[in-house]
Amino acid sequence: MGSGLAVKALGTAALVAALLCGTAALIGPAFAAPGPAPSVSFHLPGEAQRGGRVTAQGRVAGLDGRATVQAQLRQDGGWRTIAGVATGEGRFSLSLRLPKQGSTATLRGAVVLAGSRLAVSPPDRVRLAPRVPAPKPPASTPAATAAAATLGSPPTPLPLDSDITLPELPEPPVPPLDYALWGAWIDPGTSAQPAPVNPTAIASFEAFAKKSPSLLESYSAFAECQSGGVNCSFIPFPAAQLEAIRNRGAIPLFTWASEATSGEVNQPNFQLADVIEGKYDSYISAWATAAKAWGHPFFLRFDWEMNGNWYPWSESVNGNAPGQYVAAWQHVRDIFTAVGATNATWVWCPYVNPNGNLQSLEGLYPGDEYVDWTCLDGYNYGSSKPNTKWRSFSFLFGPQYAEISGEIAPTKPMLIAEVASSEQGGSKPAWIAEMFSELPTAFPAVQGVMWFDYFYDGNDWWLESSTAAQEAFAAAVADPRYLGNTVGGLATSPIPAP
Repeated sequence: MGSGLAVKALGTAALVAALLCGTAALIGPAFAAPGPAPSVSFHLPGEAQRGGRVTAQGRVAGLDGRATVQAQLRQDGGWRTIAGVATGEGRFSLSLRLPKQGSTATLRGAVVLAGSRLAVSPPDRVRLAPRVPAPKPPASTPAATAAAATLGSPPTPLPLDSDITLPELPEPPVPPLDYALWGAWIDPGTSAQPAPVNPTAIASFEAFAKKSPSLLESYSAFAECQSGGVNCSFIPFPAAQLEAIRNRGAIPLFTWASEATSGEVNQPNFQLADVIEGKYDSYISAWATAAKAWGHPFFLRFDWEMNGNWYPWSESVNGNAPGQYVAAWQHVRDIFTAVGATNATWVWCPYVNPNGNLQSLEGLYPGDEYVDWTCLDGYNYGSSKPNTKWRSFSFLFGPQYAEISGEIAPTKPMLIAEVASSEQGGSKPAWIAEMFSELPTAFPAVQGVMWFDYFYDGNDWWLESSTAAQEAFAAAVADPRYLGNTVGGLATSPIPAP
């Protein structure tokens, strides 16, 4: 599939400098020295009215510096952030609105700093009582009517709020994360070779985005072969492409595939067993050694969208078997570790699965020691295909985001490496604006986003599809939370969350 997104600069210039220098200051004073692990308590009233506001109170301990305490509501099998407050070590009070339906609500408090969840409280429940109907005013009597005629009408009694419709109060804003990365996969082409960094295409993208990105993406397969996986020419580490991205002030995100020429799912010479059993060890070792020699940090998105059935490394195709994906991933990363190629930041990237028809992520995660960032890809096809419908960003990404950030890898920052929307079936500009508005609060683990800016396979995903789409994207990334091309000199690996 195809890639691009990002965060608000509330911090000081020192944090930006820390990102450029790769110092420990980047991730905040809570990591400056060893000490007790942070903890958070979170308490609610035992009972409150449905849809009403309550105040959660608690205490944060073991934190040296300011972080965000988020109120998270248990909903549809995951946790959704509904409010937040900035706090340091000490007590906090947090106003939040309860659900309008149900008999109970389950919430918890989470301490978040720079995209990393430092502590989570035990869940607390509040019983939801129905709103109490307002009593009817007493009927008028002849004496009261006579008195009103003499003294004037008394003020009309104000009914309880259950009898009137009040304007909806906005939820208290969740303090956004300090920064985020954003960018695009611009015209990746169809060759298995690394896509050259096209200055003209990038300049065009920057012109309508009105800003230079902090992430740019490229791709290659293991090899370029004739049909059937014969007469292969193995593709070396793309130092020139990554250096060109770095020279533009961006961090490279390189997508690397254990396949021959892209496009064929059935590749008998590039099965997961071939990787596990060492058939390509000499090539992988040479590639990793060249990466080490280049020496600069880069994101490495290896064998992505493994939960689908459209790539030869998926366990459901190409003669692969359950358990082999993790084994292959671990084997390749172990080679990088052995040669000392620690400048690669490993990105594990499934495809969104809101309908549950792809392979479960259970059994596909290589483990925290083998993954540095998690990731998701997803597209709103709209009505562009016979069996597709217009889907919101939260519908597409919400279920797997909750699964990954809440259960599979709760301590890892996340990228969105491929995202785009069609123009057909709805408003693409509104879809873009909604996505950017939801990211800081509903998807706080997301620390980078890449738009797939390419007219691919007949899909109008690129932002060039309309001036309105370009303007919506430019308005979103104009927010100072989204870093521009000031991070090319980053020297820290794995790449820390902004």
